[in-house]
Amino acid sequence: MTVTQSNDPIISFDHVVKSYPSATAPGGTFLAVNDVSLDIHEGDIFGIIGYSGAGKSTLVRMINALERPTTGSVTVMGTDLAELSGKQLRALRQKIGMIFQQFNLFSTKTVAENVAYPLQLDHWRKDYQIRRVHDLLEFVGLLDHADKYPSQLSGGQKQRVGIARALATNPKILLADEATSALDPQTTMEVLELLQRVNQKFGVTVVLITHQMSVVQQIANCVAVMSSGSVVETGDVYDVFAAPRDPVTKRFIATAMNGLPDEARVAQMREQWPGRLVTVVVRQHDITDSAGQTVISASGQNISQLIARYGVHSELLYGGIDTVRGIAIGAITYEFTGERAHIDEFLAELAKNSDVVDFGSKDDPVEYATAVSRARIATPLHGRGDENAPARDMRGGDNVRGEMALEQVDDVVDMVEDESTNGGEQR
Repeated sequence: MTVTQSNDPIISFDHVVKSYPSATAPGGTFLAVNDVSLDIHEGDIFGIIGYSGAGKSTLVRMINALERPTTGSVTVMGTDLAELSGKQLRALRQKIGMIFQQFNLFSTKTVAENVAYPLQLDHWRKDYQIRRVHDLLEFVGLLDHADKYPSQLSGGQKQRVGIARALATNPKILLADEATSALDPQTTMEVLELLQRVNQKFGVTVVLITHQMSVVQQIANCVAVMSSGSVVETGDVYDVFAAPRDPVTKRFIATAMNGLPDEARVAQMREQWPGRLVTVVVRQHDITDSAGQTVISASGQNISQLIARYGVHSELLYGGIDTVRGIAIGAITYEFTGERAHIDEFLAELAKNSDVVDFGSKDDPVEYATAVSRARIATPLHGRGDENAPARDMRGGDNVRGEMALEQVDDVVDMVEDESTNGGEQR
């Protein structure tokens, strides 16, 4: 199935506010979500990222009306949720699947029984249930585990069961609330690839809630960054990675991608390579606005040709290139040696079509803050040592990425089995 994006959003938040009574100020309120307006289109894999307490889980729980906005409106599949009766809301929720950080599987049910549970609630015929469970377990690669219990599965397998269960009633939207936070990196990649297959094969719109920018980088096409209840930045994932504007966004991106060396690394390089240290930002594509006008140009696309043309002696020291939506982005740090006037001429030409961060030489250094102020890419987090460097030492070091340790206090919805649903009409 080919995923096509509709012009009309499948999910729309319009000036949404969610407030609670303040626990610290009697009579006051706490804004969990503060005036958020956001559109998610059909076929998107949309990442909502934020630190603990940013409001991302509260926002997403409004999509299936597990939370109600204090003011503003939430429209899903063309319907304002506030206008729905209880029966209509239950029907809409059948089109919204949800997977959780802690899996929320029934420990006393087998894998097949867990997947079948939403079908039982929806009163599917038994033979249809059996066929649907078989197809879903085959899709997630767990057909041989149908009769096992959750305690017999790995974390990744449990999440695959959760995904199969969420897909049982053919949803149009899948909400993934920190779905990979409890998994190791390899299993995380496998689960993300599965979510991408869900999106591509079934056309399901996926909304990812996460605190890991690397998760957004791997599969999302759009992202919204939340802080203190507000959306501080949103847009195409490549555009946000290539030219982050908000400090919160820059902090997230610095945890996920290769880029500029930090101040300590620059000082270390100066001791070993006393020539002109220059970082060249790499952006494979222009960044354009909604009208198609270029707002930030591609960068670093002619560096090799200019080095050859000017005959500048160069040595590649540090950096790396990532891909976001298949498009290259990153930064490479060089040492240039030779006559200063000649290097100045070369760098002036390079700067015409590239973002250049000139750290100067050992004898004539440029202050780090001054040098990076001209860079249109996420600057590294302060205090990172060599062991957590976010890029590769091109002189033979390993590519080591540090992940920020972030407290997780996001909401989890318990699945409660209702014994009253055993009867009723079948379809």
